[in-house]
Amino acid sequence: MNTNNIRLSVLDQSPIRKGVTAEQAIQETIALAKHTDQLGYTRFWVSEHHNTGSLAGSTPEVLLAYLASQTKNIRIGSGGVMMPNHSALKVAENFRMLEALAPGRIDLGMGRAPGTDRITASMLNPSNQFREQDFIEQLYELNNYFHDRGDPGTPQLKIRAIPQVQTVPDMWLLSSSGQSGLFAAHFGMGLSFAHFINPFGGPEAVAMYRDKFQPSADKATAQANVAIFVFCSEDKEKIRQHQALMDYRFNQFEKGGGLSPVSYDDIKDVEYSAAEMDRIKYNRARVIAGTPSEIKLKLTWLAEDYKVDEIIAITITEDFEDRLNSYSLLAEQFGLRD
Repeated sequence: MNTNNIRLSVLDQSPIRKGVTAEQAIQETIALAKHTDQLGYTRFWVSEHHNTGSLAGSTPEVLLAYLASQTKNIRIGSGGVMMPNHSALKVAENFRMLEALAPGRIDLGMGRAPGTDRITASMLNPSNQFREQDFIEQLYELNNYFHDRGDPGTPQLKIRAIPQVQTVPDMWLLSSSGQSGLFAAHFGMGLSFAHFINPFGGPEAVAMYRDKFQPSADKATAQANVAIFVFCSEDKEKIRQHQALMDYRFNQFEKGGGLSPVSYDDIKDVEYSAAEMDRIKYNRARVIAGTPSEIKLKLTWLAEDYKVDEIIAITITEDFEDRLNSYSLLAEQFGLRD
């Protein structure tokens, strides 16, 4: 991989900052998509989460239609559609419609987790059995729908995903372990490793994916990237406060307390147990924060470790301007506008 020319992309979860409404959070996602489009980022993905008060992104297929109309060059996609919540046919129709609206600019990133708790997942899809085989069958079905083919003797042979369009979305599997990498290799799809979820084992999973990759009608060679929490600032105190907030959020989530919007002032005096400090040390590997020169060095190391030439940055800040500025500084460091 050529890490001398690293491409940057965005995964945005529409975070709801303290004192901000869900409507405002969505408007911030739209503003960020426009901003990173102008900066020269490669792709802008939005996520699917349910039953949470801290993230407003629940329906990427709806949000993407609007984002495509508000941007010009950046690829627009899901990071991802959580397949257990949907039928393969409905996903195929959603993303064929997006291809009709923005041909050649759509990414379909898919995950096999529900993006929520089990009870909510059962409400989203009452027939969900959380079986790995169901996910594999959905991937087969999606390929058939996108290429207007079916297996002889099956009902799917008679079903078409509407609208029938000439282009196919670029398909990616999202993974925080090695298993989905094997699925991506088998189906000839791209692989995006979620280092922001699991900071260990990623390079090995990507290497295994490349080794097992089977070319498909849509992708002749393996294509992988890595996603990580990133915060870039010229203000070292903001960097320190950002890390403290991320420490707190990870700790609350792991304790089952959910993720409610908080500010630095809310958590600055929190004291952690020895066990919590061990988890904080572990979780800090999920985040790269620093000044512009520090960030470039750390992200380049990450790309070299994974042997990829694309990094997806997820940035959640207390102040929206800091979020915009972080992506601007990254773009400058990697020469996206050169």
